[in-house]
Amino acid sequence: MKPASSSSEQTSLSPAQRSATHNKRALVLFSGGQDSATCLAWALSRFEHVETVGFAYGQRHAVELTCRETLRHALAQQNPLWAERLGEDHTIDLASLGALSDTALTRDAEITMAENGLPNTFVPGRNLIFLTFAAALAFRRDTRHIVTGVCETDYSGYPDCRDDTIKALQVALNLGMEQRFVLHTPLMWINKAQTWQLCHELGGKTLIETIRHESHSCYKGDRTHEHAWGFGCGDCPACELRAEGWKQYQEGA
Repeated sequence: MKPASSSSEQTSLSPAQRSATHNKRALVLFSGGQDSATCLAWALSRFEHVETVGFAYGQRHAVELTCRETLRHALAQQNPLWAERLGEDHTIDLASLGALSDTALTRDAEITMAENGLPNTFVPGRNLIFLTFAAALAFRRDTRHIVTGVCETDYSGYPDCRDDTIKALQVALNLGMEQRFVLHTPLMWINKAQTWQLCHELGGKTLIETIRHESHSCYKGDRTHEHAWGFGCGDCPACELRAEGWKQYQEGA
């Protein structure tokens, strides 16, 4: 991760000024996928300074990490205000998470349902760890608002995407760091079709096309097959969700 910078201007602010600045800054968990790209646009529409953080944990679809800078640049290019607000990007190495995980998301294995009823793409503790590291970074960057694209409506059954989990984690992070972090989940109660609609509301057809073409969701890391909804293998759970959401969005558009 690139070292976070600090300025003499920030350190000379009064407590009231620092609090005001703190409330205008956001950190977006940005994987390079459809959901996190939508969340980045959402944050850029609301906060005065927005930074992003991605995680390299040995995911088999690590190509998503290479999509991040292209997406950041594209969002900045399409809106001058967003370009002004978009701040530093951070990448955190969590290789140990991948080493601990024995899942179809961190090794070359067939994607199936496990005996516990969860898909074997579930990486135990992933979002808990991501948000904890993000909060530590937000603490360092004097940032109160943390934005994540987890969703309980159209999702793969991951327990760490549930609203109850996020609310409990927000309490734990604030207690453990003596802070007032707010974990924002703008996609929590909407499906994939509604996520595309939110994209349109935030940035019109230009944002739709940017996210459709430049973001990556496919669990297998396929960037060779292009579909109406974007690139991907077309048959993994992530592709199926994205394809169905695009179909429903187009039917309702």
